[in-house]
Amino acid sequence: MTKTKDVDLSAEDGTIDDARDDYSPTDGGWTAWGTVFGTTLISFGTFGFVNAFGAFSDYYNEQYLTNYSATLISMIGAVQVFILYLFAGTAGAVFDSIGPRYLIPTSGVIVVFSLFMLSITKPEHIYQQYLSQSVLFSLGATFSFFPSMGLMAHWFKRKVPYAIGCLASGASVGGIVIPIMISKLIPRIGFGWTIRILAFITMVCFVVGTVTIKQRRPSKPFPKSVSALFDFTAFKDPCYVFLVLGCWFTVFAVFNPFFYVDLSAEVANPNSNVNGYYLAILCATSIFGRVSPGLIAPQVGRFNLLYISTLISSILIFALWYTSFEQANLIAFAALYGLFSGPFFSVTPSCVAEISPIERVGARIGGTYAFMASATLAGTPISGIFIKEQTEDNFDKLILFSGIMSLVGTVLLLVARIIRKRNLFAVA
Repeated sequence: MTKTKDVDLSAEDGTIDDARDDYSPTDGGWTAWGTVFGTTLISFGTFGFVNAFGAFSDYYNEQYLTNYSATLISMIGAVQVFILYLFAGTAGAVFDSIGPRYLIPTSGVIVVFSLFMLSITKPEHIYQQYLSQSVLFSLGATFSFFPSMGLMAHWFKRKVPYAIGCLASGASVGGIVIPIMISKLIPRIGFGWTIRILAFITMVCFVVGTVTIKQRRPSKPFPKSVSALFDFTAFKDPCYVFLVLGCWFTVFAVFNPFFYVDLSAEVANPNSNVNGYYLAILCATSIFGRVSPGLIAPQVGRFNLLYISTLISSILIFALWYTSFEQANLIAFAALYGLFSGPFFSVTPSCVAEISPIERVGARIGGTYAFMASATLAGTPISGIFIKEQTEDNFDKLILFSGIMSLVGTVLLLVARIIRKRNLFAVA
């Protein structure tokens, strides 16, 4: 038997030579961008509902679940995000084993079914919202949304931040369209048929996604141990430790404007004709905030972009939302917060990938979101405790809590950035 030498597939720039590896990222092409389009639609039909929960929360608080506290209602959204994040690593492993051909339509069936179940829930039966919207919906959504994010690294290398930003923008579009549909359709056709229409739209998104999303690399066997799903050795890297800690504290605050900005406006300005549109404004500017980092990250640096945008988001919470509930002030806050909070959602996976071995990127991204899951479960309900009685003074306490947690997260992200490169003016 003759020995064969290991062949070095690396090109001079450290990437894998396309001529010798059929599975290297193409960084473009019809199939690659078709996959981006499909995953963006999946993002609309999954995380778009998470971004739109503020509209659900307002309706539940004011009309549908009036017998329950704001804290208990906010837990619907918190549990929804918690389950999405908790199973991120498992979803990636299942996707690697099964591929998009079967997993995307299966996920779509569960998501659409959960929405139809939500449409037949009854007022003042909050357990039905928990079962359909928090548990069933999230279990379906996590097995398509997070694998879609990981798939971007299969098709793109240099352009991966931009591709992930496009995907994340789908969630922002959902955060615009869904609240407007809820506010306009429920008074006309009722809660049930409004949710059924959203279910049919989501079904179309998954059908198109099933056709357009393509797998780049061959399937792998399902991991036999938990350590293969989550890279626990990553916590030996101080840069990674401070990165995930910074993200953990930031998550305590980052969803609060999405969930509560409209409600705070309703309390402060009950007769304003802008009420119901603040979340749409926030999500509209968030589209640019999530896509643009892919264009400027190579010049600025991913870690720089992450901590600076989070710092500005923290300042906006204190300077605009905390200082006044006047209509003009809230419009400015919603527009600017959407813009500067957007990079947190699209840049975080890129930062994890930048400091991770290529073979462990999926496990580390999954582990990062699983670590943040506990903050998503605790952050929103804790905020809800502050507004057990919905007054402007109590909203001030909620906003102050959000700003402090966001600021602590910023400091930890800055530490991760300094560990990465000590020169603050360097691209990192």
